[in-house]
Amino acid sequence: QVQLVESGGGLVQAGGSLRLSCAASGRIFRTNYMAWYRQAPGKQRELVARITRGGNTNYADSVKGRFTISRDNAKNTVYLQMNSLKPEDTAVYYCAANFMNSDYLTSDYWGQGTQVTVSS
Repeated sequence: QVQLVESGGGLVQAGGSLRLSCAASGRIFRTNYMAWYRQAPGKQRELVARITRGGNTNYADSVKGRFTISRDNAKNTVYLQMNSLKPEDTAVYYCAANFMNSDYLTSDYWGQGTQVTVSS
């Protein structure tokens, strides 16, 4: 089965940086896109950044210029470099992906989430 495992969350002061990683494993035939979402307490889950199979990226307006999504295709891993962090970036960050497996079935997958806390 396909699994997504995140790492890299933690506590950082405002203005600091963190790098999240998400490694995919399992019977992956093709990656259509990988993405990062986040959910703050009392708020809906929102898209932070996404990178497509072709390498196109898009970002939430609130993180443009501060966050960068990238991907290592050979390792089936996606990264989120977060710079100039603000307290409002505090949330649980989730990795998400859309894969086609070896049976040619396409599905969405989610990681377990990693906590990012930015102190003021």
